[in-house]
Amino acid sequence: MTEKIYLSSPHMGGTEEKYVKEAFDTNWIAPLGPNVNGFEASLESYLNDDKHIAALSSGTAAIHLALILLGVAKNDEVLCQSMTFSASANPILYQGAIPIFIDSEPDTWNISPSALEKALQSKVAAGKKPKAIIIVHLYGMPCKISEIRSIADQYEVPIIEDSAEALGSSYKDKKCGTFGDIAILSFNGNKIITTSGGGAIVCNDEQTKKKAVFLATQARDDAPHYQHSEIGYNYRMSNITAGIGRGQMEVLDKHVDLRREMNLFYQNIFKSVAGVTVFKESSADFYSNHWLSCILIDEEQAGFNREDLRLALGVKHIEARPLWKPMHLQPIFKKYEFFGTGVSEHLFNTGLCLPSGSNLSDQDRTRIYDAITKLIKNK
Repeated sequence: MTEKIYLSSPHMGGTEEKYVKEAFDTNWIAPLGPNVNGFEASLESYLNDDKHIAALSSGTAAIHLALILLGVAKNDEVLCQSMTFSASANPILYQGAIPIFIDSEPDTWNISPSALEKALQSKVAAGKKPKAIIIVHLYGMPCKISEIRSIADQYEVPIIEDSAEALGSSYKDKKCGTFGDIAILSFNGNKIITTSGGGAIVCNDEQTKKKAVFLATQARDDAPHYQHSEIGYNYRMSNITAGIGRGQMEVLDKHVDLRREMNLFYQNIFKSVAGVTVFKESSADFYSNHWLSCILIDEEQAGFNREDLRLALGVKHIEARPLWKPMHLQPIFKKYEFFGTGVSEHLFNTGLCLPSGSNLSDQDRTRIYDAITKLIKNK
């Protein structure tokens, strides 16, 4: 049977096993230890912005803790980018808070500054200033952070920066994951580097990191017995999975380069195809890791739509998926407010994610090229 080509599968660099073996050899089989410390230090060095990082069990856990640290509680409102994975929004409901969804803009596909400002104006006028704004760097593309930060500061609303898909990306030469009042990272199995499952919270000071670690380790008070004065969570990363992360950090830049090459590969395929646009940076201010390479298809011009291409690739055992379905269109979230003009809906209806892994071979690329060009010729 033909081996399947996935959108983004794990890609080991070679040294991960060494760090994991050290954890076994020294019996550090716990949510603390040298690998946890080393992984956090590597991330802090990479971001290079005096950040303080705690490694956690997932990016979702990091968003949840970020909301808690910012004081988000029951019936508070949180503005959230609509076009994202549900993990960006689910923790709002964990807190009993109310998500308000914000549309995208067409350049970066991320949160629209104009829609964000309208939402803030509306909420403040109604006497319900939001407690936080969750922004996302979609598919590794940095959002328009200068405009967004200016608006957030004007209304004095803190930003949670969901950089789950954007480790290795930057805006104006500053790394994604360093722009928020609190930021988060993800190391899920499909991310640009992985710990199999895992994430991190990025804090601006050591005190906030310590509070995050306290909450992530069941909020155990400083006492000789088990005593708890706050609700805590089992959110800390283990020393074993952190060992995988240490090895992955050694190949992060290489993985970014390889994914950017995949984006150029698709740009070359579609450069003369009417109606197909490859998602790429809109100016030199933006540097995307191109975690996933995506396209938009204008059916009237191209002669085929996103489903035609998705199915044609599927027949050849090549995975392709529609873009994230906006949160305001999801059954679980459709009752909540939305501010926008339909940009994210258009992106969802016309967009497709294509195989982008850093471990794709020349043979894989040939299969992808042949499947795409066959459809184009037939149409």
